[in-house]
Amino acid sequence: MLNRLASFFVRLIQRWMPDPFLFCVLLTVLCYLLALTLTPSAPLALVAYWYAGIWEILTFAMQMILVLLTGYTLAASRPIRALLERIAALPANQGRAIVVLVVVSLLASLLHWGFALVASALLARAMGRKVAGCDFGFLVAGAYSGFVLWASGLSSSIPLVSATEGSPMNIIAQYTPVRVTPIRETLLAPYNLALVAATLILLPVMFRWMMPRGAQIRPVEPARLAEPEPAETAPAPTEKTPASRLEQSRLVTLALAALATTYLIRHFAQRGFALDLNVVILAFFTLGLLLHLRPIRYVHAFNQAARVAGPLALQYPLYGGIMGLMEDSGLAGVIAHWFVSFSTPTTFPFYTFLSSIIITLFIPSGGGHWVVQGPFMIPAATRLGVSPTVTAMAVAFGEQTGNMVQPFWALPILAIVGLSIRDIMGYCVMTFLLSSLLSSAVLFLLT
Repeated sequence: MLNRLASFFVRLIQRWMPDPFLFCVLLTVLCYLLALTLTPSAPLALVAYWYAGIWEILTFAMQMILVLLTGYTLAASRPIRALLERIAALPANQGRAIVVLVVVSLLASLLHWGFALVASALLARAMGRKVAGCDFGFLVAGAYSGFVLWASGLSSSIPLVSATEGSPMNIIAQYTPVRVTPIRETLLAPYNLALVAATLILLPVMFRWMMPRGAQIRPVEPARLAEPEPAETAPAPTEKTPASRLEQSRLVTLALAALATTYLIRHFAQRGFALDLNVVILAFFTLGLLLHLRPIRYVHAFNQAARVAGPLALQYPLYGGIMGLMEDSGLAGVIAHWFVSFSTPTTFPFYTFLSSIIITLFIPSGGGHWVVQGPFMIPAATRLGVSPTVTAMAVAFGEQTGNMVQPFWALPILAIVGLSIRDIMGYCVMTFLLSSLLSSAVLFLLT
């Protein structure tokens, strides 16, 4: 039954799902029309909100591109390539391959979402080469589906900012007497741990049961699975010159790596295991330097990685425009208030979760999403007598669940593997349905 249902969604998505860029354009038009209809904003004011949002997201866009590029370059080093090849060679068939891949992706997402997006994509590509008879789009869908737990893990934006005193994004502290919400009340709460455990068990099982078989398996061109030219094959200098010696000098690499490592040690000594985008980028960059060792090899690998960054550079600013429309017009507040209007103390966490999924379609950014939705949900939770921490995690659950039908975060994976969103989204719809069911169950039964 799961196989037939998944096949239905695969056919539906392949027929109707546009390219992620066109999906973003359609969302922009829809958001503009909704804001024009449901808020008092004037037409030209909405244009101004959209324009301002485009440029406000540029810092974040550059960070995400660097996560992709430094992560890809790290994985292109000889030791990481060898590790991925060994893991990819463990399963003997498609069924075992998808279970290993989904579990690895889920665990990586619990550690850090940026690392997970890169590592799971590269592992899927390695498995596509190693394991015969696999549907490559199915493997990549499994790699992306692990992202469904990122907001329940260590890099989750909402719990981390809620645990940070003085953070401008600590919405709970702004609307309640609680200054700091420790992660034992969010990430380590029984309902979040139950969701993590259930997903770790049921998502690999679901993928195993719904995997394509026989004629359902879609072939992929071998060239798409080929490894990029290794950095070790960077052109050797034709003559020994001071410049060529510097390009090959390990001392140059070690000096720069020492500087970055010193900062990372200081950061973790002062703040504990606190990961943000900048720290992840620096860690990827430092490890990549050390594993490539020679500066020119790192440059060669980075230049290869840069070829996959185009879709991100194109679409991130457009999503910034959508965020500007949602936030500055008050449209996100209108959506949140509509769900609040018919909520009870029992149903409020569930409706918070549903509203979060809808807002995620327009604002697929955990931090930006929370800044827009949190100021409406936390005061409402206080009035209804619902825990603000449960409310915050309900927003987080909606964010990670909604990502399965919002192609924004699939862009890094798609850029690495060279597939279209239509190749994976049908299976991701199944992940969306499972995550919706599990999230709803824990919010009703365990909060």
